[in-house]
Amino acid sequence: MKILFVSDTVMPQMESAVNLRRHYGDIELIVSCGDLPSVYLEFITSVLNVPLFYVRGNHDEGYTERPPGGEDLHGRLVQYRGLSFFGLEGSIRYNNSPLQYSESDMLRLVVSAGPRLYYQRMRHKRPLDVLVTHSPPRGIHDAEDKPHWGFKALLRFIEWYQPRFMVHGHVHTWDRRTVTRTDYLKTTIININPVTVLNIEPSAF
Repeated sequence: MKILFVSDTVMPQMESAVNLRRHYGDIELIVSCGDLPSVYLEFITSVLNVPLFYVRGNHDEGYTERPPGGEDLHGRLVQYRGLSFFGLEGSIRYNNSPLQYSESDMLRLVVSAGPRLYYQRMRHKRPLDVLVTHSPPRGIHDAEDKPHWGFKALLRFIEWYQPRFMVHGHVHTWDRRTVTRTDYLKTTIININPVTVLNIEPSAF
């Protein structure tokens, strides 16, 4: 399945219906890793006429008043066309925003996902396909300033549940030297910021 991933930065070319249809007309799903206006996501979704899955970033407080039309993946396991998705929103806590979490907060969310993800593996005989987060794991694709630290708890998620892919945003990738793809154990971690297309097929497990 061909998936368009977006996060963090409003790209002018993504606000052109002609450009979207020309370059992304074969997209089957849109996934947002956060920190994007609802109207931006809704425009892309309406032009391409495909579903939207998303998690909120640390700047997405406006979704409380006006969420984008789509599936909020936070803390949820969602199946779509043979692929499974699970989401975790927000960033490390660095001020009083409601969309920031301490390490212990995030670890509780990771632990609470266990029963659903183990049931998924037992029932479907394959692992979780895609973990969708706003923030990266600690030490992988994160930055030195505290607002862009990753979560150690996300490393635990990967170690325990072994998703095939983890996709995140939050850290900008304008510098071409920035590493955006890393394999950790059985998981491929990808910083999709600001726009990335991935072709992900159901596993053969």
